[in-house]
Amino acid sequence: MNTAMPDDIPEDAPIILFDGVCNLCNGFVQFIAPRDDDERFHFASLQSPAGKKLLEHHGLPTDELESVVLIEGDRAYVKSGAILRTAYHLGLPYRLAWPLRVFPARLRNWCYDFVGTRRYRWFGQKDQCMMPTGNLQERFLESGIEPESSNE
Repeated sequence: MNTAMPDDIPEDAPIILFDGVCNLCNGFVQFIAPRDDDERFHFASLQSPAGKKLLEHHGLPTDELESVVLIEGDRAYVKSGAILRTAYHLGLPYRLAWPLRVFPARLRNWCYDFVGTRRYRWFGQKDQCMMPTGNLQERFLESGIEPESSNE
């Protein structure tokens, strides 16, 4: 059952949850941040208090999930769905990946899982979660700290 959304989590911004010790996942965040011209995306590691609160709120496991998660309001997208929705939000040329959603999720997620189960071996992992700096730091969610909202 879903719990109430914590007060320190923005409801109007897409939030990407990622494995904070995975080099591939950290690279995904580092790829998105400079391409998110409107700075709409917020980020949290799956291991962080904010990440765990969001997973719990959306009825997702808090201790065994090994996927990128995209939170948009009341919806949570995992695996290939999260990647495709993120690409859609980034606009062109990344939005060109959006038609891949016509492939069955089972097939898309098989490809996602193929890379995901090998990500530490292929890309390595960190001893601790990434520490964001500069402008990116303001877009990371931490329990008890409200991120600065972007004006549109």
